[in-house]
Amino acid sequence: QVKLVESGGGLVQAGGSLRLSCAASERTSSSYAMGWFRQAPGKEREFVAAISRRGGIWYYADSVKGRFTISRDGAKNTVYLQMNSLKVEDTAVYYCAADRALVGVGRTPVDYEYWGQGTQVTVSS
Repeated sequence: QVKLVESGGGLVQAGGSLRLSCAASERTSSSYAMGWFRQAPGKEREFVAAISRRGGIWYYADSVKGRFTISRDGAKNTVYLQMNSLKVEDTAVYYCAADRALVGVGRTPVDYEYWGQGTQVTVSS
C-alpha cells in the first residue's frame, strides 16, 4: 500500500504563499500519477492540480492557473504544490492523491486510489 502524508498547510494572509508537500511511503512513487484536491466546508471535493507519472503532463483547475504550480521529485518520493497569490476562497483542506494505473492525469476523485489525510490551508483577508 502507498501511504501519503501532506504537510505545509497553515494560516496565511491573502496575497501570501504556501508550499504543500506530499510524501509517499513508496520509493517507486514516480510510477504513480499524483493529484491535489481541496474541500471547503459545505462544498464538494474539487480538483486543484495533477501531474503524470513521469511529470511530463500536468493540468490545473481554472481557478488556480497562473498561481499554483505542481511538481514532483522522484528521488524524494514527494509531490509539491506551490501556492502563490493566495485568496480567501482558497481556504480548504487540501488532499494529496495517487494512482498507479492512471494514464495521463486524473481530474476527479474517483481517478485516484490512494489519499492522504489532508492539510488545512486558511487564507485570511
